[in-house]
Amino acid sequence: MKHHSNHLRKKYEDKIDEALHNIENCSGMTKEEAKNVLLEKVEEKSRAEISHIVRKYEEEAKQEGKSRANYILAQATSRFAGEFAHERLTNLVHLDNDELKGRIIGKEGRNIKALESLLGVDIIIDDTPNAILVSSFNLYRRAIATKTLQLLIEDGRIQPARIEEIFQKVSDEFEAGILAEGEELIADMNIGVMHPELTRLIGRLRYRASYGQNALAHTLEVAHLAGIMAAEMGGNLILAKRAGLLHDIGKALTHDHDGNHVDLGAEICRRYNEDTVVINAIYAHHGQQEIESIECGAVCAADALSAARPGARREVLESFLKRVTEIEEIASRHLGVKQAYAINAGREVRVIVNATLVNDDESILMAKEIAGEIEEKVQYPGDVRVSVIRESRAVEYAK
Repeated sequence: MKHHSNHLRKKYEDKIDEALHNIENCSGMTKEEAKNVLLEKVEEKSRAEISHIVRKYEEEAKQEGKSRANYILAQATSRFAGEFAHERLTNLVHLDNDELKGRIIGKEGRNIKALESLLGVDIIIDDTPNAILVSSFNLYRRAIATKTLQLLIEDGRIQPARIEEIFQKVSDEFEAGILAEGEELIADMNIGVMHPELTRLIGRLRYRASYGQNALAHTLEVAHLAGIMAAEMGGNLILAKRAGLLHDIGKALTHDHDGNHVDLGAEICRRYNEDTVVINAIYAHHGQQEIESIECGAVCAADALSAARPGARREVLESFLKRVTEIEEIASRHLGVKQAYAINAGREVRVIVNATLVNDDESILMAKEIAGEIEEKVQYPGDVRVSVIRESRAVEYAK
């Protein structure tokens, strides 16, 4: 693996040298002249950044009067909104005594650092008696993190190697659990057999929300409603239920893959030879295709009914989730990134890079590039802190 990384780096550096050589030839400038031109441009850009900061603070001073009034309004509304967001974005882990907090933090914070980087969540340890909070917009990660912490606390041996061991065990159990849950749902729906990969994704919908509405609850609602409607209209009840169950299957993939849930869902259903009615329902419920059958029409009507039910959806939460997902995706696209986690309600992104592919200087540059991309592509209030962490690990076995 290391040899492969070195080979990649050598190839990467050769390409840079080749590009420099071509630029020298094309521009008629030596490397030294080009460097001077580049430094001038950097200096200009730095001056522009300084003036941008000055303008920003002047603008902030003008806004202060407005902000005071807004602050009073925000204080009143956040008492309600805080409760709602807290319920959907955090899990509480009970502790038998507050001494455990120190052990979870560990010597010089090593345990909590290991936990947060491995689990991809924000762990909040404050003055709340006998409790810590696990915070993340990703329900699946949060559920695994909560279970891992509970097992560690029961076990009592809290240290980085044990954390990794228990996390791996819990992750494997969750994967097996979601497959079993998917199988149970399909058996209850009485819709015939389904490919294990699709079955697993249906189980995974329990850990996905859309506009604050649980994706699995919505999917089951749509499947049952579509079946009843299709049967009333003389269509195929089983096919309508199947299309209802799979219409949002792409949502189980959007946390881990680029692309929208419609295209992802249609692609995976085609791969596992689902009926054309199912594919049509996936596209048609978002208006990307015409409705071609009674069953598809029933799914589209059921989807609209389920989403329009009073209290079913929350637009504010969805825009927040979209923003933090986008921040993670921007960071993950960079070469050498192993994991990227948006934490602290999207105000920080923690990027863990492969130490053999990214050196110290490159990690500084990467942090700057990611911050620039977030600034350009994502709408967010306040600042987003980008932390790039290089981790080098040496593993050897005594035999």
